[in-house]
Amino acid sequence: MLSVGVNGYGTIGKRVADAVVAQPDMELVGVAKTRPNFEAERAVENGYPLYAAIEERAARFAEAGIDLAGMVEELVEAADVMVDATPSGIGAENKSLYESHGTPALYQGGEDADLVDTSFNARANFADAVGADHVRVVSCNTTGLSRLVAPLEEEYGIEKVRATLVRRGGDPAQSGRGPINDVLPDPRTIPSHHGPDVQTVFPDLAIDTLGLKVPATLMHTHSVNVSLDGDATAAEVRELLENQSRMFVIPEHLDIDGAGKLKELALDAGRPRGDLWENCIWGESVSVEGDDLYLFQAIHQESDVVPENVDAIRAVAGAADADESIQTTNDALGMGL
Repeated sequence: MLSVGVNGYGTIGKRVADAVVAQPDMELVGVAKTRPNFEAERAVENGYPLYAAIEERAARFAEAGIDLAGMVEELVEAADVMVDATPSGIGAENKSLYESHGTPALYQGGEDADLVDTSFNARANFADAVGADHVRVVSCNTTGLSRLVAPLEEEYGIEKVRATLVRRGGDPAQSGRGPINDVLPDPRTIPSHHGPDVQTVFPDLAIDTLGLKVPATLMHTHSVNVSLDGDATAAEVRELLENQSRMFVIPEHLDIDGAGKLKELALDAGRPRGDLWENCIWGESVSVEGDDLYLFQAIHQESDVVPENVDAIRAVAGAADADESIQTTNDALGMGL
């Protein structure tokens, strides 16, 4: 059993912790929080040992009636692998803590790529992370694009990817995010950071990305154009994508016209928190004109990186190869809609 600790028990951290608990070959040795709140209370109620991430704030947990198992240093010492799910920039500050205990660590996409040995996507470059000490699980949007690029590159070859990302203003719980009533080019320069980030997984890929931010909280939506090197039909591409792990090609008969219905589907299917771990690709959007493939996909920013974190744990521990890990993770989570 791999002993896993999670530093940062928020939007991503709590989902990763639950996913770790579901795995047959992993145990969660604890989670760390900076302050007592409803998530800290739920962690204890779930039976997850809770550690204080900042020693000076430890007394606040006792004042709130929340029991601590210790300080974060003790969690790092107990873990075989640490998952750092702290806010952007904090992971870089925590790196020395993990190094001082000789504990391999995973970081999230908000950290710089030069912080780590490799950026990670399970479908695209699992082997690069095997035995690494510091691995960055790329962001939700980069994860979604990398999952799409990998089979297309293998099957047809890619001349260029062009993607416009229509991004939610904030997660449902991020009351301070925006815009409230606007549509913002974000950034106003080209490319957005997503293209260069995909290139940390596919160094030789030609890709341009543009970003927009809109007043929504549900999911990101990508408008994707891929110029293929090989001949393909829309039917062939659709079949290829339907056969990929962690891709949900939405059938027309489901009558799902947007992210709202996708979330409703996930809730009706009993998914925890209404999570969608897969790329959600509208089947009728898959079109080929000459060498150009076009499609729309929706990416659930709160959850699509969760199975990637689980696979990255096995990679750094050398506990499985890509196919074995992906299948184990998918089976344990109940992947499939």
